[in-house]
Amino acid sequence: MTAPDPGAWSDWPAPAKLNLFLRIVGRRPDGYHRLQTVFQLLDWGDTVRLRLRDDGAVRRAGNGGYGVAEADDLVVRAARLLQKEAKIGQGAEIEVVKRIPLGGGFGGGSSDAATVLVVLNHLWRAGLDEDRLAALGLQLGADVPVFVRGRSAWAEGVGEELTPLALPPAAYLLVDPGVSVPTAELFQTPDLTRDAAPATIADFVSGSELGNAFEPVLRRRSGAVEAALQALSQLGPAALTGTGGGCFARFGARADAEAARSRLPPGLRAWVAEGVAVSPLHRALPPR
Repeated sequence: MTAPDPGAWSDWPAPAKLNLFLRIVGRRPDGYHRLQTVFQLLDWGDTVRLRLRDDGAVRRAGNGGYGVAEADDLVVRAARLLQKEAKIGQGAEIEVVKRIPLGGGFGGGSSDAATVLVVLNHLWRAGLDEDRLAALGLQLGADVPVFVRGRSAWAEGVGEELTPLALPPAAYLLVDPGVSVPTAELFQTPDLTRDAAPATIADFVSGSELGNAFEPVLRRRSGAVEAALQALSQLGPAALTGTGGGCFARFGARADAEAARSRLPPGLRAWVAEGVAVSPLHRALPPR
């Protein structure tokens, strides 16, 4: 393979995700909550632009950052972590074209970081396998490993114990009420249910109503989330994703989701995306 041109930009997908349910089933000895969820990867998301540097520097390009210092930005941290782990002398410039709303629970920051890890591992020829990349991703955030592995999955632990799961084809109407609540703050909420009975994959597949532990909390504290879920529920089964304010409804076909989108109240930010079994990022990578 010809070495990548250090001066050329390349564009890579960073897909969004949904948590089709989210339960807290206890705490670990280290204080972290034990979760159960299903991650559904989507065919829509951010774009991560990368350009190699010969001087070893890792820099953020463009107008990104959204108030986050360069050294604290997950994409910069991901590149520097991989660089250190694999003892890489090259550097990179990173630009993120944002489409996924910040703090909505759609996984944007985690997916951007995972794309940096996976793609720079390829472009730098670092040679780390998927397990090592996922372990690096976990150092950056609990949702990063699912994007590194690139498969929709059943998840346990803090979200890193992943079992690939074949999900039926579906289209989703996504709504962003514009509410961003820090995850750490939500986990400290006194009325959060932290001891739900563990579910099984069979429970999920059978259609059992497993819910999202954060939904009642956010509905009580945010009128915007309550209004978005009420609006969505008039169109289809509505739910909260992750620990942000983002909501979604599931439909059997894209045309149905698009028709539902046209009936939303004016002013709601909304997108339609389809579920995928394999991440668009992994489809974009050259065969090994």
